[in-house]
Amino acid sequence: MSDLADKLAGKFIVIDGPDGAGKTTQIELLAEQLRGSGLKVCTTRDPGGTAIGDKIRAILLDKANGGMAVECETMLYMASRAQLVSQVIRPALSRSECVLCDRYVSATVAYQGAGGADPAAIRAVGEVAVGGLWPDLTIVLDLPADVGLKRLTTAPDRMESKDRDFHARVRELFLQQAADEPARFAVIDASGSVHEVQQRLLKAIREHRFA
Repeated sequence: MSDLADKLAGKFIVIDGPDGAGKTTQIELLAEQLRGSGLKVCTTRDPGGTAIGDKIRAILLDKANGGMAVECETMLYMASRAQLVSQVIRPALSRSECVLCDRYVSATVAYQGAGGADPAAIRAVGEVAVGGLWPDLTIVLDLPADVGLKRLTTAPDRMESKDRDFHARVRELFLQQAADEPARFAVIDASGSVHEVQQRLLKAIREHRFA
């Protein structure tokens, strides 16, 4: 792992994908391995990751806010993200830490795009929100919507509660982003055991050509 640790110092990696794909578990395992090899790792989540962002996250995921317009969703996600970049991600990268983030702009393109927003417009707003800070690599953990939703072990939040067709569109938009930008995305199969997925994740990172 030491060679991988050297490769990832100061790099920004996002783990994304449909609900139930196992992002949080995979990030925790990856961070543990990288830290064990001596790399300084910053793990965070989007939305959230800051005191301000966590308050925005609570609004976004509250099922009581079912009437929220997709444009409002988009702006709230971006507001949380702007704070996260300013307060957590940029400082960590400046210290040559490897940043592992659970979701980023790719998630808003997928979810709010599935809700009817224009993906190109979402990216344009994202460019402003993150100040041009894009991941060195976004890994999409891919899983059919039905399979992912069955994996959820807690009560579904406002986004998870949407219907199957919505989640199928989310998956399609994740895969479309990866197809459009193969130099910045990698897609891995999120089925199988946690260990199997982790090995696929490590392989994708090892094979990626970082700038």
